[in-house]
Amino acid sequence: MYKGTCLNDLSVGQKALVKEIKATGSMRRRLLDIGLINNTKIECVGQSPSGDPKAYLIRGAVIAIRSEDGKNILINLIDKED
Repeated sequence: MYKGTCLNDLSVGQKALVKEIKATGSMRRRLLDIGLINNTKIECVGQSPSGDPKAYLIRGAVIAIRSEDGKNILINLIDKED
């Protein structure tokens, strides 16, 4: 498992660029189908009361992603100015 920055590390209000998708099988296909590819801008816009799943703004749509799946999405954080 990847030990660097993954989607789960984003807090509400933070933005990042997708670096790599490590998911496999049908989950990889679903992530690619919603437009989650390299250099896609993603923003954490909320989370459930229990903290899982979190809601992300991806290409104009808000998508809920479970932490189980978010750990397989590697990201590069974006400075707040961007």
